[in-house]
Amino acid sequence: MKAQTWVLGGTGRSGRMIAAQLARRGLTAVLVGRNAHRLHAAAQEAGSETLQAPTLAVAASEIRRQRPNVVINTVGPFTATAPEIIDACRAAGSHYIDLANDVAALSAAFAMHDAATQAGHTLVTGAGFGVTATESVVVKLCQGRPAPLRVRVDMVPSIGMEEGTAGEALIGTLLGSLEGRQITDDRLMPARIFGDPQRLTLPDGSQVTTASMPLGELLAAHRACGARHVLSASSEAPVSPVIRALMPAVSTLMRWERLRSFTTRHLARVRVKAKERPREHSWGHAVVTWSDGETREGWLRLGDAQEYTGAVPAEIAQRLLAGHGRPGAHTPAALFGPNLAESCGAAYLLPPPGQR
Repeated sequence: MKAQTWVLGGTGRSGRMIAAQLARRGLTAVLVGRNAHRLHAAAQEAGSETLQAPTLAVAASEIRRQRPNVVINTVGPFTATAPEIIDACRAAGSHYIDLANDVAALSAAFAMHDAATQAGHTLVTGAGFGVTATESVVVKLCQGRPAPLRVRVDMVPSIGMEEGTAGEALIGTLLGSLEGRQITDDRLMPARIFGDPQRLTLPDGSQVTTASMPLGELLAAHRACGARHVLSASSEAPVSPVIRALMPAVSTLMRWERLRSFTTRHLARVRVKAKERPREHSWGHAVVTWSDGETREGWLRLGDAQEYTGAVPAEIAQRLLAGHGRPGAHTPAALFGPNLAESCGAAYLLPPPGQR
């Protein structure tokens, strides 16, 4: 029986890109979704098989029944979809991968580490651009070194947008990031959202401003290197003083689950126009400081961040199918090391030893 990799949400942009990347690696992709017509169109595009599942519960039931080797979940919000699919994968003995990039979803996945270890299956969360690009730089800079004192990671995505709807995965991640957080003394603590703005000069000479956003890379960087203090930032964070002043009130409102769910559902249906990506490259960036005062800085350069989000889970699936995983809950670079990012087409730009 040939190995199977199922892609939940296979008709969305991420799902289609993952299917294409799996096909390039000679792997069998099964696109799972609700709409038979869209599944057929997506399968023809990627040369994949299909499975119609009208609800998440049906998809979970089919995982238990058919026992695919690997399941890649692209359906957000992951705080809602991941637990049911992870439970089904654990029962089926399937490995699990998702694209989560918010603190709540990654925290929930890490809480399943012991159960995944006991079941002997691998759970990889955060297998998209943000977590993988920033965490990989941290792991690269910290190789062979003791745990650092302080880390700041910045993600600078360049994404070409298709015309269509934003989708619940993206909106759920963005709304989940509105409550400021950072790691202080090894603890997840409140922090001002969109604070700590910093003007970065990219290796190509262009400049961007990043500000704090408590996305999944915050937890991933902390877990990967053990730094006592971690801050995650993004070029997608608004840095206008007016918006920053309003955010505490907005984040308080978004703590109401009903209001957040309502807002997620309605914003996910808003149509967005197609646009070209703003720059040639996307970047992952990290600055790592040790207790002796040494500081090192590094960059990861890649192309379109969305296309990279297609390559990462496909590469992880290939490695899991080859038996290179490890039971438990992990993020990509923490499991496979910094060479994973290079296998997906990225390149490190690091200063020589002794220079920042």
